[in-house]
Amino acid sequence: MSGLMTPIAGDRKRRICYFFDSDIGNYHYGPGHPMKPHRIRMTHALVMNYGLYKKMEIFRAKPATRKEMAQFHTDDYVEFLSRVTPDNMEGFLKEQAKFNLGDDCPVFDGLFEYCSISAGGSMEGAARLSRDKCDIAVNWAGGLHHAKKAEANGFCYVNDIVLGILELLRYHKRVLYVDIDVHHGDGVEEAFYTTDRVMTCSFHKYGEFFPGTGELRDIGSGKGKRYAVNFPLRDGITDEAYKNIFEPVIMKIMETYQPSAIVLQCGGDSLAGDRLGSFNVSLKGHANCVQFIKSLGLPLLLLGGGGYTIRNVSRTWAFETGLAAGQELCREIPMNEYYEYFGPTYHLDVPASNMEDMNVDRYLEKVKVQIFENLRHTIPVPSVEMQR
Repeated sequence: MSGLMTPIAGDRKRRICYFFDSDIGNYHYGPGHPMKPHRIRMTHALVMNYGLYKKMEIFRAKPATRKEMAQFHTDDYVEFLSRVTPDNMEGFLKEQAKFNLGDDCPVFDGLFEYCSISAGGSMEGAARLSRDKCDIAVNWAGGLHHAKKAEANGFCYVNDIVLGILELLRYHKRVLYVDIDVHHGDGVEEAFYTTDRVMTCSFHKYGEFFPGTGELRDIGSGKGKRYAVNFPLRDGITDEAYKNIFEPVIMKIMETYQPSAIVLQCGGDSLAGDRLGSFNVSLKGHANCVQFIKSLGLPLLLLGGGGYTIRNVSRTWAFETGLAAGQELCREIPMNEYYEYFGPTYHLDVPASNMEDMNVDRYLEKVKVQIFENLRHTIPVPSVEMQR
């Protein structure tokens, strides 16, 4: 077992809280639907068989209640989610239309329980960070960034991220939200668009691509003006190009905004070869973002998100769990109940492909310069009276 991971040299020891509920893999969006909660169970099997349980505390979070969900979502939307089932959905046709349930966001057995598990992990992770019970909290069942206040959207029903950030805001003056999913983090941006207490920063594909938001010029409004950062990207971005924009933008945000906690949405659909994605980022390139954010040394909530080539998503999230715990996992995947999914190589690797990178240097530089200019105007950092 000891040969399956090696400590990362010079890495300061962090206390890790890892959330997993074994029920999560039992939920199905339906035949042919790309979102597969089973990937969380696959990730967990890798995490356990690599021996990472020795390096962190593992918890089953208390599922979020209707009242807790209603801290962000409307009462009637939460009530609907808690009552609708495949057996009675014919009686909720009006509500299904109103709340945007349908092909992308179907009604399925156990829908509300699934949402409760996802949200509970993110809320409890945030609470433990705030109470200084851990330095990094991990909830791969979270990260469902498209859900709106009264609307399901993009495979997401309850926005666990917003609920987690609201929990952090009880103790932290300023929270930074970073999103590396291939899709724009629209639900989170929208929730905090008019406040300076949360800065949202999303790197995503833009242009004839879901959800169609996240332009460079979308920077927040009112009190939140310039506290939303969007880096619109084209197809095929590589590890090197991603690193060259990600690190400077995050450093500039740290310098100007000075958050006291960070939430990182680690959507796995930005990986090369994703069923719904169009980037060319390898496992190492994706994980570099996690390592970089971790190196900033702030309380960190690590969440899942998209990711539709499930063997690659689970590889990546397992590797990133290792990074959180200060361990580099070895390349050979250990035996586990889903071992056959990882053939033919059985390696903990997601290689880049030879696809063309449509992000020319000139374009990336131009966007970066504009973002820096916007951030320049956020100084001095906002101060707020904390309400306990």
